[in-house]
Amino acid sequence: MNSTFSAADLARRAVERRAIEAVSWGMPAVNFDLMLQAMQRDAKAGPGSNKIVYWSRPFTWKNQTLTPNPDTIYFMPFFDTKDTGPMVLEIPPADVTGSLVGSVDDAWQTAIEDIGPAGVDKGKGGKYLIMPPDHRNQVPDGYIVMPSQTYAGYAILRSTLNSKSEADIAQAVAYARRTRLYPLAQAANPPPTTFVDAINTVFDATISYDLRFFTSLDRIVQREPWQTRDKAMIDVLKSIGIEKGKSFRPDAKARKILEGAIREAHAWMDSVYEKFFPPFAAGARWALPASPEVVAGMSTTFAAADSYPIDGRGRAYSYAYFSAKHLGAGQYYLMTIKDKSGRALDGGQSYRLTVPANAPVRQYWSATAYDRATHALIRNTRWSSRSSQTPGLQTNGDGSVDIYFGPKAPAGKESNWVPTKAGGRFEVLFRLYGPEPSFFDKRWTLPDIERLR
Repeated sequence: MNSTFSAADLARRAVERRAIEAVSWGMPAVNFDLMLQAMQRDAKAGPGSNKIVYWSRPFTWKNQTLTPNPDTIYFMPFFDTKDTGPMVLEIPPADVTGSLVGSVDDAWQTAIEDIGPAGVDKGKGGKYLIMPPDHRNQVPDGYIVMPSQTYAGYAILRSTLNSKSEADIAQAVAYARRTRLYPLAQAANPPPTTFVDAINTVFDATISYDLRFFTSLDRIVQREPWQTRDKAMIDVLKSIGIEKGKSFRPDAKARKILEGAIREAHAWMDSVYEKFFPPFAAGARWALPASPEVVAGMSTTFAAADSYPIDGRGRAYSYAYFSAKHLGAGQYYLMTIKDKSGRALDGGQSYRLTVPANAPVRQYWSATAYDRATHALIRNTRWSSRSSQTPGLQTNGDGSVDIYFGPKAPAGKESNWVPTKAGGRFEVLFRLYGPEPSFFDKRWTLPDIERLR
């Protein structure tokens, strides 16, 4: 049979196609691995896992994870049960000095369970036992058992701030440092937990759209067991040089093909991202930045028999990290990439967001600007967000609050201003912590961002 393609052309095109599929499929695991690598690059942390990285203050742009929240105190336990066996994550009970809310995710960022007042312990605290995928021994009494599909994973814990006063920040940090992480095998006499303060570290976990992506994906394949749902990817990855038990060593020709493929995958994801998501409220630009199919899959370990949204999952984890088991119980997120008129948010222009009075939250709301190109905080800015807890935040006579975005603060409005930078686009994520029913009923809605003349 005659063909317009040579054998070499067909082989190259097959590798390109399969590499693009690998990028979409592997994005959540690579996203996790990049955070793990960022932790291990910190000289204070060093190699290995089973440590807790934290930020001793609401962090600055130096936290280069994907769309993080600079209006809280983050604690991130990284665990690895491969050599230690089951790991105990001990959460203190909520009390007058503080509380922790968050979730524990496996290496694919599939939620294992939520913790804290909106989680399993309901604010009573407890000893969560993270189980390796091959654990067969009997589990002792007194633990909240969390079977993980992977050996490695992490938790994202937010220590609740009563305000941003120095005293309240110190109290929230001290409370969260009561968290413990240790092997079950040493539960009778737990070793001290290793805490690593990353407040002054450039903690860069942005996605690398080059050969480093595949190097990271190879690390996951070598370390973690295959999920039954993913076994169709074994030959796909093998064809691009990633195979369990073998070194990933692409030659110059293969590197060129892979780097071209990931550039195309990046361009495709960005083109789809431009279309964004169905609006949360009719006619609005704000949307939950994940499809319902992805939200359901990540909270149910993709239990639906006829659904496995790899493309949507890949897109979601190209600009965010972490998955909650029960989204909406403790937090909810709205994102926009365009202003009221449908124009992309431009870092060189000025904008206003009016947050209506009586926001339906039990804790607080916040609005954060991110670099559209990296989905991380905009580098070298004085701060990245404003929240209902921002000291000196100005409130209008009707109780609403105007938040300004742009390269310069409007006169007299610096306390309500989020700086952006000319020369690039940005996006805004609006967070609601402890959302009330009136938010979900849409009795309270968030207006679109308006560009100022």
